[in-house]
Order: sequence, then structure tokens, then C-alpha cells
Amino acid sequence: MKVLLLRDVEHLGKAGEIKDVSGGFGRNYLLPKGFAVLATKSHIKQAEERLAAQRRRAEAARREAEALAAKLSALTLTFTAKVGEQDRLYGSVTNADIAAKLREEVGIEIDRRKIMLEDPIKRTGEYEVPVELASGITATLKVVVVGE
Repeated sequence: MKVLLLRDVEHLGKAGEIKDVSGGFGRNYLLPKGFAVLATKSHIKQAEERLAAQRRRAEAARREAEALAAKLSALTLTFTAKVGEQDRLYGSVTNADIAAKLREEVGIEIDRRKIMLEDPIKRTGEYEVPVELASGITATLKVVVVGE
């Protein structure tokens, strides 16, 4: 029995694939649970159209992420903080602070978890902070911390 998978099924395949399965497995498990439909011409055509639309959306999101990466790479964010001995900050600059500054000053909304700051910044100076926008697309944001 040929079925078109609607969802990823462990040990069988990914959504959109056409698989040959035993009749019992298809009728008693895949079809009733909504994991698959019979592989008819109309279902195959619908799946191909869905896949093409998904590819178009993914490509548009990728182009948008690349444009945002170029914009972020040109930016420099400046933070001012109280400084103690040896240029150590009272407090620190975290990825949440960087995300908030991007939102307030530039109007760019980025999730703080996408800002790949290994440790909070605790000293004055210039830092290169990677920002992962999409899989494989990373921008480098320049962060400058100065003392008051």
C-alpha cells in the first residue's frame, strides 16, 4: 500500500515522502492517526504544492535574515555603565540588555537567546558579539562599553 506521509514518522520517513507500507500498518495506524493519506494523484499534487510554498517561504525568510545580518554587522551599540577599579563594571551587560538596546534604539526585535554572548560583559571595551539569525546565517554586532 502506497501512502503519502503528512508528518514525520519515526523509522519510516519524513512528511511529504511517499512510502510503501504493509496494508495493516497503513489502515490500522497511519491513516486513522492522521500520519498519512493514500498516495493518490490529487494528494501527491497537493503535497508538491505545499512543499513548493514551504520552500518559497523558507527562501524569503533566508533573504530577510541575510538583509538583517548586513544591517546588524554595520551597527555599533554603545553602553555606559558605572566603573570600578581596573575598568570593571558594577553589574554587567547581558544578551538581554543587548536585545533591549536593539529594540529601543534601532527598532530591531531579536530574541535574546539568538545573541550568542558566552559570558556577560563585565569590563569596558569593544566586543564582537555573534547573533544567529537563522540556521547558517550569523551576524557580528559590535558592542562598545564605556565607563561613566
